[in-house]
Amino acid sequence: MNAMNNKKNVIYGIFGFDMETDCGSWSPFYEGLVKGTPLILELLRNKGIRATFFFTGEVAKLHPEVVEEVLNANSEHEIGCHSLYHETLGDPIFEIPLIKPLLLVEVKNRIKVASELIEKTSGIKPVSFRCPRLWGSTDVVLTLEELGYIADASYPMYYYKKQLIPYHPSRENWLEKGDLKIIEIPNFADITMESKDKYKRDRDQWPIYRTKGGNALLHHIDNFIDFMEEKGLPVVLCFYFHPWEFIEMPDRFSYGEGTVIPDKYLIENCGDYALKQLEIVIDGLLLRNAKFTAAKDLACEINW
Repeated sequence: MNAMNNKKNVIYGIFGFDMETDCGSWSPFYEGLVKGTPLILELLRNKGIRATFFFTGEVAKLHPEVVEEVLNANSEHEIGCHSLYHETLGDPIFEIPLIKPLLLVEVKNRIKVASELIEKTSGIKPVSFRCPRLWGSTDVVLTLEELGYIADASYPMYYYKKQLIPYHPSRENWLEKGDLKIIEIPNFADITMESKDKYKRDRDQWPIYRTKGGNALLHHIDNFIDFMEEKGLPVVLCFYFHPWEFIEMPDRFSYGEGTVIPDKYLIENCGDYALKQLEIVIDGLLLRNAKFTAAKDLACEINW
C-alpha cells in the first residue's frame, strides 16, 4: 500500500494500439495496419513515447513485417495480444449485427492460438491482452491467468464505472477485486460527466480526440485527473487507438456478397487530422507530466 501512496501524484499514460482489420469488425482489409502503423511509430519516436501494440493473431501471421517494424522502431514498445480474429471473447455490452460471442469452450483455445502466433512471429511471449471492443469476462481473465498473462486492458470504465485504478480481479467476477495475479487495467473514461447515451459510450475516450479534437479529450482528461486527485488516488490513463484511424477510411466496405456501411463516428476525420489531434493529446499529457509506460510494466511497477 505504501508503494501506491508514493505514486498518488504520478500520472501514468498507456497508449495501446489495437492492431486489427480496417474499421475493426467491419472489414477484412489491412490498409490501415500497413500504412497507418509507420505514421504512429514516427509520432511516438518524435515524442519519445513507448506504447503497447495489441496484435491479433491473424495480423501477426499475415503481416509479420508490421510486427518487426514495431520492434525495430523502439525495443521498449510492447507486443501484446488482441485475440485471434478480433472476435467477441467476453460479455457483449451492446448489440452489433451478426456479431456473436464465442462459446465458453472456444475462448481458451482462441487466446492460446493467438498467443502462439504472436510469439512465433515476434519471438516474444505476449503478457498483456486486450479484448476486442473491451468486451471482457471472468472466463477470459481466468484463461489469461492460466496462460501466464500479467496484464489485461479490457475493463471499460465508461460502462461499469466502478473500478478506477488497476486491480487484481476476482476469480468469481472479473469486475470485482480479488486474488488473481493478473492486473486488470481500466480504460480511461470521464466518469464525472452525465451520460446521455444508452450504453454510456459518450464517457469513453474513443473516438473523442478524432471526432471532437484533441483539446476536447484533454478537457475530459483534466476532469478525471481532478476527480482522482480529490480522492487521493493515482491517475492511470489507459487509451486505445487503431492504425486504421490514421489513414482515410472509405464510407463503405464492399466484399463477399454485400456492402457494410459503418456509422459515421467510426470513420469520421480518419487520416491526417486524427494524427494531428493525437499529437495534441500527447503534447498535453507531457505538459501534465504524464509518465508513459507499457501495460506490462504498469502491472509490475506498483503493488496494486
